[in-house]
Amino acid sequence: MSKVVLITGGSSGIGKSIGEFLSQKGFTVYGTSRSPERYPDSKIKLVALDVADVLSVEKAIATVAHEAGRIDVVINNAGAGITGPIEDIPNEEIKRNFETNLFGPINVIKAVLPQMRKQNSGLIINVTSIAGYMGLPYRGIYSASKGALELITEAFRMEIKDFNIHMTNVAPGDFATNIAAGRFHAPVIKGSPYEEKYGQVLKAIDEDVNKGNDPIIVSHMIHKIITTPNPRIHYKVGAFMQKFSIILKRILPDKMYEKMLLNHYKL
Repeated sequence: MSKVVLITGGSSGIGKSIGEFLSQKGFTVYGTSRSPERYPDSKIKLVALDVADVLSVEKAIATVAHEAGRIDVVINNAGAGITGPIEDIPNEEIKRNFETNLFGPINVIKAVLPQMRKQNSGLIINVTSIAGYMGLPYRGIYSASKGALELITEAFRMEIKDFNIHMTNVAPGDFATNIAAGRFHAPVIKGSPYEEKYGQVLKAIDEDVNKGNDPIIVSHMIHKIITTPNPRIHYKVGAFMQKFSIILKRILPDKMYEKMLLNHYKL
């Protein structure tokens, strides 16, 4: 019997790549979108789900569990980008980002745990970001929301270990997706004290994403995790220097690491 996989944010980008790849591997795959009707040509079945709406999440989980009979794997992939000087980002946009990147996955986890406990098995994979391992200039809110999900996963794993349910993080680096088009970014405000520096960093961020690797690499990593009996707590996938930057943060003095980031962003 093929495993049933539910992927939030499965209509585009990394989520779409994962869904199509796992479907080719013989898994029964459900993706989610706030508006599934907008993707009539989707190669995987899409169900309506808004991670920020608890009732929507519960309905989607119930629909998949009823239709497929079980949910073996949940991939918390839905996320939103955000850039800008923290001082200039409206508080409502900061809260909205955390609703999607942190509270959204928590909503999904809470909704699916009773089903997985009933099965006495399950795997939850939270898609975070290498950016979540460090506070990046003009990406601080994104770093914070993804970093918080990393820590939530660490705690959750210990709380659910007696239920034969596994949980892990996958932190991608920059991949060629449409996240730049869909994210909120504070405008470069004329006369702002951050105008020049933020403008150049925003351009560099977009270039990094556009030059990113094919998200199929993440799909291969997800497949490896699903077929691993006892997954690790953290996985990183991306360019060598992006992954190596996490190691450098552990071993370098704080100010030396900060200077390295400042040099990288030419600040």
